[in-house]
Formats: sequence, C-alpha cells, structure tokens
Amino acid sequence: RAVPKEKQHPFDLIGSNYVYGDSKHEVNVYVKVFTNSPVLICMDLALSQKEVVDPKYFWTGPDGKKLEGQPYVDLKEGGKLMVRGFKEYMSGAYTCTLSHKIIETTTQEEREIFKTYRFMVYAYREADHAYQIFVLFTTKECELAANRHFFEELKKILHNIISDLTCHIVQSSYKCHAVKIPTQGLQHELFVSFQVNPFAPGWKEVCHQVPYDCEDATNMRVQEARDRIGEFFSKQTDALKQHFQAVPTIHYVDKSFSVTRMDSCRPGFGKNDLTHQSCASCCVVCDPGTYSPNNDVTCQICERPRVKKYGARSC
Repeated sequence: RAVPKEKQHPFDLIGSNYVYGDSKHEVNVYVKVFTNSPVLICMDLALSQKEVVDPKYFWTGPDGKKLEGQPYVDLKEGGKLMVRGFKEYMSGAYTCTLSHKIIETTTQEEREIFKTYRFMVYAYREADHAYQIFVLFTTKECELAANRHFFEELKKILHNIISDLTCHIVQSSYKCHAVKIPTQGLQHELFVSFQVNPFAPGWKEVCHQVPYDCEDATNMRVQEARDRIGEFFSKQTDALKQHFQAVPTIHYVDKSFSVTRMDSCRPGFGKNDLTHQSCASCCVVCDPGTYSPNNDVTCQICERPRVKKYGARSC
C-alpha cells in the first residue's frame, strides 16, 4: 500500500510490489507487521524511463543512519530497497539521495545532479473484528419471571454454538418495552443485544500456531461465529411453526436479527482516516508523541510528549 502525502499521481503505484519516489512529495507506504516491505525505488517513474549516467544511491533509515550493511534490509542494484520482517519500531522516514551526471552533448561538460526521495513507511495490522448483534422477541408481559430465565438460556445456547471457535458472548443485555404495532395494538417485546468477540479464554494459545497473521485467524473465527448465530436465528421462525401448535409465551420476531461490525486495534496501533487515507481501515502504528494502551481504535496524544518511538503503548 503506498500513496504520496498530498496528491496521488498516476505513476505512484506501479504493480503491487514496487513503489517509486516522488521528488515533490513524500510517499506514504504501509507494511503489514512481520511481512517484507514493497521494493522502494530511489527514482521517480519519469526518470526511470530515461538513460541515467553514473547513478549513485545513498539510503538512510528513520534514525538518520545509513542503511547499507543493516541486517534487516536488502539493498539491490539500481537503488532498490526492501525492509525484511517489518516491525513497529522500523516505521518512519526512509530517505534516498540519487546523484547522477548530465553530459552536455556539444561541450562534453559534466554536471552532477542530486535528487532526494522520501518514503514515510508505517507498520500496520488488520483491525480485530467483533460483531454487535441485536434481536427482538415478543413476550406476554414485561414483568414475567420467565423473561430473565429465557435470556439466560438463550446465552447458554449461543455460547454452545460458538465455543469451539474460541469466541464468546460478551456485553449481553435485554430490556422489555411495550410497543404499539399498527393494526395489532400493544405488544411487549424483549430487545436483546450482545457482542460476539474472538478473545474467549484460550485464544492466545490458538494464536501461537499462526503468530504472524493472528488477526486474520481471529477474524475468520469470529466471522464463522457470526454466521452460525445468524443461521440459528434464521431457523427460529420455522422451528416455532414445527414445534408449537400455538405461539409460545416468548418467541422470536421474524427478520429482527441485525449485526454491526465493531473494529478494535492492538495496543500501539490506531485508526486515522485523515492522516492515513489510503489505509483508512488499517490499524496503523501510533506516531511518536501518541500512544494506545488498549484495544481502542484511537492513538491518544501524550500531554508531555516524551515518546519518541512509533507504536508506544504508554506515554
């Protein structure tokens, strides 16, 4: 993922794995943690289409030190740079200076030209997903003792449906309201809401099997949990028709199932669709001077910005 800071030009993205510089703008590049960066090219696309005489390339990393000889970088011929196994602390400005000669055809005079290209490279993770679910049930009356019993039984059933996925039901609640239905009069309804979350006890052990793409694994599991629960409620109307001659005291309101995805970020990461427009759905490493201590989606600003590193979890 790469985009210049101000305006994207047609030549800034060439293939998925090559990112050209832009001498007018710094180019934002996003690298998923633990993966290799795209190949950063110390040249703009226009110049790469021309003959370049005696090119020399000098790369420096976020700390201002030269990158040649660093164990985590591959410097290839032609000023190409790739950073291996990208981690939070590797984020920052990667700068390349290109020098080359221009030879006047008539006088054979040589001039040396210098161009600087700046790439802002950020570590990112996929957001962790959870699902907020809302369903309705009709009941005989709000003061019915069976309402609480029904709610507790419902939670047990849902838990059993998804427990093998290391997902669980959290933040569950219900309220009873009297609702006036057009042409049907007054009806009592249970408004049930809960969250399906992929961090049930034991989730870290499951993650250790896939440490590099843990978010991908947890997101797949919680999506499966959401689908199973959706299927359970879709079958409720048919189940009621089959099992009951008369409508039971509490029953599911057909098509009342609704689901909303809730995103969260790991500590040290947050979302910012203004600063990181081209990676708006990503959890991008917190900038120096900001931090994220929890699974919120926002990097907070340090009141006394002593934090000089990327991905801070405390101020």
